[in-house]
Amino acid sequence: MTAEEFLSTHGYGAARRLPLPGDASARRYERLEGGPEPALLMLAPPPEDPQPFIRIARHMAAHGLTVPRILAEAPGMLIVQDLGPCTMAEALDRGADPLPLYLAAAEALARWHAVPPPAGLPRWGVEEMTQAAAATFLEWWWPAAFGTPPEGAIRAAFTEAMAEMLTPFAEAGTLVHRDFFPANLIPAAGRIGIIDFQDAALGHPAYDLVSLIEDARRAVPEAIRRAVLTRYAEARGLSADDLAPALAAFGAQRHLRVAALWVRLARRDGKPAYLRHGPRCWALLEGALAHPAAAPLRRFLDRYVPPGLRGNPA
Repeated sequence: MTAEEFLSTHGYGAARRLPLPGDASARRYERLEGGPEPALLMLAPPPEDPQPFIRIARHMAAHGLTVPRILAEAPGMLIVQDLGPCTMAEALDRGADPLPLYLAAAEALARWHAVPPPAGLPRWGVEEMTQAAAATFLEWWWPAAFGTPPEGAIRAAFTEAMAEMLTPFAEAGTLVHRDFFPANLIPAAGRIGIIDFQDAALGHPAYDLVSLIEDARRAVPEAIRRAVLTRYAEARGLSADDLAPALAAFGAQRHLRVAALWVRLARRDGKPAYLRHGPRCWALLEGALAHPAAAPLRRFLDRYVPPGLRGNPA
């Protein structure tokens, strides 16, 4: 079935299709104007699979979260509810007051983490996070920086360091979004709508907090960071101070992985524009490494990666 046939079947044949900015994945989105209700067309060609998105969307909607309703589905295509005209990222770029938006996002994240996870979710634990970091840092950043792939002993030392750092926080019982940041959040009728959750998994809630308050794509002022932590902790009955070690460990993993991801996107996928985020990610990484909880990764980098090389190769 073509996209045109799919849209016609569900009442959107005459709708105006407006392409939306893409992201790092192969998914594409179009805003549909003039159909039965405001909607988006999601095009998810292989290897993308829309089924995880559908499953999580229906599960979270059943628990009262603001997520897009699934209006129609076909292989590789979805029509989903359009939650609003702009993302939180776009609102911030247009000069919106950041504090109310970030506090609303903190409350939405607390509600997300309070939902019992559905059965059958993958884990986002020590092994998975180590493999994900290795897939960008060792496979792409390292050859770009040093000219050759890392030796086996270096790979083993990296795996050991990541395991030592992450194992104290290896909780795997919370439904984590894995990309909870402003580009995936939509201010909607006084609440924050949540999108792009197809990679949700069982993990530690601090991982999502890092995504929000240590954003790879934009600077978050320290006052906003503290306010988000306080609001989230209060909503979850936790202590913001108690979250600090996990935030450092997961921050170190995420910032290293994402900093190297920009290199892969530039060299493999022809998307060099993402390299502009590299300096921010490396600065965030250094901040995380200053905490004792990230000491194992700090020791690895101090041994194998001279400070002058810590950055994204041109």
